[in-house]
Amino acid sequence: MSDMTSTADAPRSPGRPRSIRADEAIIEATLDLLAEGSTIEALSIESIAARAGVGKATIYRRWAGKDALLLDALRRLKGILAQPAGHSVRDDLVLLVGAIGKNVDPRAAKIMPCLVPAVNRSSDQFQLYQNIIAPRRQLMREVLRRGIDEGVLRADIDVEVTMALLTGPMLIQRVLQWNPDLDEQSLPERVVDAVLEGIRTR
Repeated sequence: MSDMTSTADAPRSPGRPRSIRADEAIIEATLDLLAEGSTIEALSIESIAARAGVGKATIYRRWAGKDALLLDALRRLKGILAQPAGHSVRDDLVLLVGAIGKNVDPRAAKIMPCLVPAVNRSSDQFQLYQNIIAPRRQLMREVLRRGIDEGVLRADIDVEVTMALLTGPMLIQRVLQWNPDLDEQSLPERVVDAVLEGIRTR
């Protein structure tokens, strides 16, 4: 994408310090508009600026364009990455699986399901989605590879397929509420234990 660089990656030019309050207002305005039903395609820098009470130039001084702003806003929505302790492969997987689809921001329940059509329609939005989840996917990949290196997991497992097996049940349950009778609190442990049954060393 041409404007995928976020403010975290962009070089700063010398001059007056950026206003943290303006940054917060812009991010919050973006998330509010998405939660209220604006599609990613319809969302505009003009509408974000109006909601945040800033000028368009203020946004463009911080982000290269709408996609870079969306990347930062959706990263904020997803929250801080869970950090595995590194002591137990099972415990680390339970931690990572438990974080899938779990957001403290109530707006996430309205925003995240709406990303699916955009991801399927647009290669740019597909890349945006990948940029958001790639660090989370990498954490799980590292835990599984550590399990192989430590002899806890079979050396012949397909790591990418295993990640899909661990991730799919939590996504379908938390995003789509596939089965309301499932206990969400115990589901991460049950998913991890079911998958481990087939991939751990004997």
